[in-house]
Amino acid sequence: MAPERGPLLTAGLLLLLAVLVVPSVSGCNRGFYEQMINDFCFTKFESDMKGLERGRWCSWPDTMEIYEGLTNCSYQVALRMDCYWPNQVVDRFFVHVHQIYFQDCALTGRLLHDPPVSILAPFIAVPVLVTLLMTALVVWRSKRTEGVL
Repeated sequence: MAPERGPLLTAGLLLLLAVLVVPSVSGCNRGFYEQMINDFCFTKFESDMKGLERGRWCSWPDTMEIYEGLTNCSYQVALRMDCYWPNQVVDRFFVHVHQIYFQDCALTGRLLHDPPVSILAPFIAVPVLVTLLMTALVVWRSKRTEGVL
């Protein structure tokens, strides 16, 4: 009967060891981590962004330091709480931040707007004039060759 207990005892010890080790490896409490980055990081970011004019939110030079502070804060909280960084909580957090503060910003960091009329007018006028000239040339040429045939 002793030989049968050996593998069972080994498996039990391995299972006990796994139960004791796994919580320390994955010690990150995601819910608490999310609360902490909201309480510490987002609150500071929010107050810094409120101190900046809304029209300058899309200016990267104006918001770079504030945004880097938010990123660093989320990283430091993750380190202190034994969480991996980046993780799904951080991804959702930054998507939420972008939906609130950077939703209307272009990818280049500048707001999109129409070019000035001095640039836009030639891009409209030249194709229109070329189209009219080509139409007039085709009509004139077709009237001229009608008499030949």
